[in-house]
Parts: sequence; C-alpha cells; structure tokens
Amino acid sequence: MPSTSPAPPASPLHLHHPLIPACLFLFLSVAAFGCSTDQAHAQSPRPNVVMLLADDLGYRDVGCYGGPVKTPTIDQLAAGGTRFEQFYSGCAVCSPSRATLITGRHHIRAGVYSWIHDESQNSHLRLREITLAEVLRDAGYATAHVGKWHLGLPTEDRDKPTPDQHGFDHWFATWNNALPSHRNPDNFIRNGEPVGPLEGYSCQLVADEAIGWMDRHRESGPEQPFFLNVWFHEPHAPIAAPDEVTQKYGKVNDKAAVYSGTIDNTDQAIQRLLAKLDAMGVRENTLIIYASDNGSYRADRVGNLRGQKGVNWDGGIRVPGIFQWPGHIPAGVVLDQPAGLVDVLPTICGLLNLAPPKVHLDGSDLSPLLTGHPDSFQRHQPLFWHLQRSNPIVAMRDGDYSLVGFRDYELSNNNMFVENWIPTIKTGTYHNFELYNLKDDPGQTKNLAQEQPERVEAMKQQMLQINASIMKDGMDWHLGPDKQN
Repeated sequence: MPSTSPAPPASPLHLHHPLIPACLFLFLSVAAFGCSTDQAHAQSPRPNVVMLLADDLGYRDVGCYGGPVKTPTIDQLAAGGTRFEQFYSGCAVCSPSRATLITGRHHIRAGVYSWIHDESQNSHLRLREITLAEVLRDAGYATAHVGKWHLGLPTEDRDKPTPDQHGFDHWFATWNNALPSHRNPDNFIRNGEPVGPLEGYSCQLVADEAIGWMDRHRESGPEQPFFLNVWFHEPHAPIAAPDEVTQKYGKVNDKAAVYSGTIDNTDQAIQRLLAKLDAMGVRENTLIIYASDNGSYRADRVGNLRGQKGVNWDGGIRVPGIFQWPGHIPAGVVLDQPAGLVDVLPTICGLLNLAPPKVHLDGSDLSPLLTGHPDSFQRHQPLFWHLQRSNPIVAMRDGDYSLVGFRDYELSNNNMFVENWIPTIKTGTYHNFELYNLKDDPGQTKNLAQEQPERVEAMKQQMLQINASIMKDGMDWHLGPDKQN
C-alpha cells in the first residue's frame, strides 16, 4: 500500500519547416479553476483544468525533487499538493509521451511510435483517439492548447489533423522545438496561421498566450469551466535563457547554466500563470498537475537512476509528478506507488466525476491516492513502455519490480524513426529479460533474473500480453496516411 508523508476553427496548414532533432523535454501541469469571484462569488460546477508540461525535464532538476534549480513556484505546488516520488513519462522521447498523456492510452495504440518529423513521416495522433480535451469539451469546458504540440501538423505534402480537430477551441503551437531557440522564436502557429517572429523567451510567450486566452474566456463566458493545456519547450535544446537568470547557475556560455536558466525561467512563467488565477479569484477551484514528457538528456540531472532520455531505463522515463487542488487533494508525498502520465486522463475523469472514454485505457484512476483513500486504489494493468531504438526496447513496472527486455531483431541504422520498420516492430519478439527491484535498487544495478526465474516468467507473460494488445491496435503508417481516422 502506498505510504504518505507530509510534504514540506483552424484553416488548413501547409508550411515548410527544417529538419529538427528529437524532442527532449516535456513539462506538464493540469490546473482546475472556478469562475470569477466578480460574478457574485459564483463557482463553476466543476474546476477548470490547466496542464503544465515540461520538455526533457529530468527527475533531479527542480528543487522539490532535490535538483539544483531554484523553482519556488513548482516547489509550492508540491508543498500544497501531492507529489509522487515515483512518477513516469509515457515514453522516453516526446511525441509518444504526449500521445499517452492526452489519451490515457499507450502511444502506439494512438498511432505514435516515436518522435514525429512531419515532413518525412505520415505519423500523427490518430483522429479516432478520444483526447482529454474532447472529454472535457463534451463536459462543457472551453479548451485551449498553448506551447509545443509535436503530435503531427500538416505540411505541403501531408494533410494531418491540427489541435482543433483533437478537441481544442484555441491553439498556439509549434511542430516540435521553439526555433531558432527559446529566444525570439519565429515558428509559432495560432489557429492555423503562422505568427512570425516574436520577441522574448518561449516559456514567457506561452504564458502570455495563456493569460490572454483566460482574459478573453472570462469576458465571453466567465461561468464556463476551461481546460488550458500548457506544454513548455524548456529545457529542450536548442536552449536559451536570459543572462540574468543563467548567471545564477554559472557563466552565460556554460551549457549547464543555460539549461538550469531555462527551467528557472519556466518556473517564473508558471508563477505568472498562477498569479493570474489568483487575480481571477479561481485558484481555490484549481487542479494543477505538473510533470515532464521524459527524462533529461543530461546524465547529471537524473539522480542515481540508470540511463537518460531516449532509453527505457528509469533515468529515461522517470520524471516529476505533482497534483494540486486546494481543499480536495491533501498535501503529502506518495512514496511507494508508481504512477505516470498514462494515468492523467482517467484520474481527471475520476476527480471530476466524468465518465472515461469507452475504449481500453492503459492508465488507471489515481484519485483514491490523491483523496486519502490509498487502500482502494488498484492498478488494472502494469505500466509499460516501448521504444524501438532503445536498449532495452521494452520495460514494465509492476509494484516494486521492473522487467526489461531487448530487441530480438535488427533495424536499419537510422537515428530517425523509419515507418518501414513498423511491420517488423508489430511482429517483433524480445529476449534477454532482466529483473530489478526498484525499491531496493532504484539505480537498476543488480539483475535478479537468475535468482527469481518464476517472477521473471510471470512478468514476461504479462508483458507480452500487453505488448500484443498494443501492437494489434498499432497503425501501419508505411502503407500511407491514416484512412481509418
């Protein structure tokens, strides 16, 4: 059982964009707000939901997780809510992790095998998927997405869905990274129209957009709850931060200092968002979830964990996870119950008393853990990860134990995902399974497979069943664009 302890309408888009590196960092927060106190102190029937996601933020980056970056706003969220000590991304790289977050389903079910490069791939988040935005919009919410998207956008040669087709009334986004860097980005798109060059830093520009949208929403429908999906670009490369922020951590040309500066700057952007909620009088009716899309690409920011971004060791998939909703979620730390982004959609449905989508959800409802009823929580399916270029290629977390397996087939030597690999991936097998007790050995240093063969066999069979179910749902993009939606 988990133990707790007190915690100190868009137009078609046809644009060109350059080849860009794999996404590194994601940062997630979901917040729920009531309507303005100016409206006779009325509260909306349900809280608003705001989700803050970081890009490539490591397990040991922010202050409340023992990191070196000064993050007072994030630390206050943790102190006032529930922080998970063992929280996981949906994948070790960005696009699939985001697909898992927004659907509550394994990313391959949702059509996303790896990070998406729109100009060379047919891949995108499938239209048939029911997203968190669609669930909340159907429940009467206004919806907006601001920040990185990276779940597929149209190009001149490929007609892909845009965020409005996935449930968002308003969107302000980039394909992948902020370019040419976090400073003065020129590749944002608003509701299908290119915005052009902007002055400032990505996280602050994203906060500006979110604040402006909240103001417009308040004027047009103050009693309507809203879902604000805020996906920051920081600290994904190419990085940039104000010199005065970077200098807190070292010289302005020190990459480690700039990396920390991007996180510090994001914390300040989050503070502006929370200050806006306070000014609107809605903070007390706000659910806030904060996390990252995958582990850090810096080996010094994953703590004592093995591996980093891009691999299915815990360093690549373990991230911060914080839930805050004043008066509903008590302050504390969940120490021994693993959870992850895959649980966000079912958890929000549980907290808001909404019916979840009538599809197979790989995530579980964490609301018992968040509302003081840990004994009633039951995970219906172990956490499972798959990433074709990772060694190990698959990983599963069940209780204290992690089982990993390695690819039993070859793929071409290509750093970018190749859709011709999909038939091989869907039918591929695994071998050389390794077993780790993460409670005793969080760094995954001692393989227990030979000592516990019965546990390995039982977990392997469960892993293979989950894998077969996921692969059955997987889209074969090399055959062409999605015809099934």
